Amino acid sequence: RIGLQLRATLENITRLRAEGEDFRWFLKLKCGNCGEVSDKWQYLRLMDSVPLKGGRGSATMVQKCKLCSRENSIEILSQTIKSYNAEDSEKFKTIVEFECRGLEPVDFQPQAGFAAEGAESGTPFNDINLLEKDWNDYDEKTKESVGIYEVTHKFVKC
Repeated sequence: RIGLQLRATLENITRLRAEGEDFRWFLKLKCGNCGEVSDKWQYLRLMDSVPLKGGRGSATMVQKCKLCSRENSIEILSQTIKSYNAEDSEKFKTIVEFECRGLEPVDFQPQAGFAAEGAESGTPFNDINLLEKDWNDYDEKTKESVGIYEVTHKFVKC
């Protein structure tokens, strides 16, 4: 199991989270057998399920390595998805875990589909795009700017 940890500076915002079954976790994946790393970003979604060979259940993604032809899989563990809150600001926090069978995430690219809310007002902010590692908006209720800055990540073994 590998956890994706997020760190960001939150301004007047809380409950930053991946929203919905169709949220796309953009990853670069490495084959655990030969070490080949995908050159393209690939995404995993909770709504995707692929049967494993030999009737061993299913995974979010099953992929044959281009180099060594080994079939590998990775699963999003839905019960591990957590929001990043105001009190987590500027600290690393695990926001999702992946069950890895031969595929290991080596890079993460946050994109669109995040949601959050105003820390004081509860104002919802939807479809936040973190591709630029910074996002800001304005909370009409509190008449304050809100933002997510210096988004960074790392992977940890769980």
